[in-house]
Amino acid sequence: MKPKRTDISRLRVIFGKMNEHFGPRNWWPGETAFEICIGAILTQSVSWRNVAKAINNLKTAGLLDLQTMHQSPAEEIENCIVPTMYYRAKTRKLKAFVDHIVQNYNGHLELMLQKDVQTLRKELLNIYGIGPETADSIILYAAGKPVFVVDAYTKRIFSRLGFFREDISYDELQRYFMQTLPPDTPFFNEFHALIVGVGNRFCSNKKPKCPECPVGELCGFKKK
Repeated sequence: MKPKRTDISRLRVIFGKMNEHFGPRNWWPGETAFEICIGAILTQSVSWRNVAKAINNLKTAGLLDLQTMHQSPAEEIENCIVPTMYYRAKTRKLKAFVDHIVQNYNGHLELMLQKDVQTLRKELLNIYGIGPETADSIILYAAGKPVFVVDAYTKRIFSRLGFFREDISYDELQRYFMQTLPPDTPFFNEFHALIVGVGNRFCSNKKPKCPECPVGELCGFKKK
């Protein structure tokens, strides 16, 4: 879809109302780029609360280290990440990620993350278990490069706000934000974090809390 001239103003108003409600979100939580990458993989199809438990388990077990995770048996990783569901499948994804870094960069994650956005995104998408949302989360939060992360919350909130249809694709949705907003890593970071906050606390799929929502007055969904 082609952005309209007024869209950037509308998006900044929406950002402002979300930011006024939540304040800085300080997202993505993680002490290192590697921890952020692991969190991005583990958070697929599960709440962050469960991911945080798994991350703490990995830290306690001494497994939140690229070389250690690469060398460790899958069973040890599985035991740590049980809270994230699909822990066997996610262990295979974690192994594929760390193996790729070891085999191609001698274990130096920063060498991969320093690549330009398009090259890095293409490479990440070729690693087993990494899809567009996970790849973009790694690029934005671990590599610190300007790519707009979109997810189910983004689609739900902005379709209800009247920006586009509900069945819009990931690529089309992302392209809309990237074409409308200037490439600004901190702004993209904060905006995505705010969208997740609104989606998680207010804009649920079946029982949205429209009267309490920070952008409820801009949304026609509650009037349907």
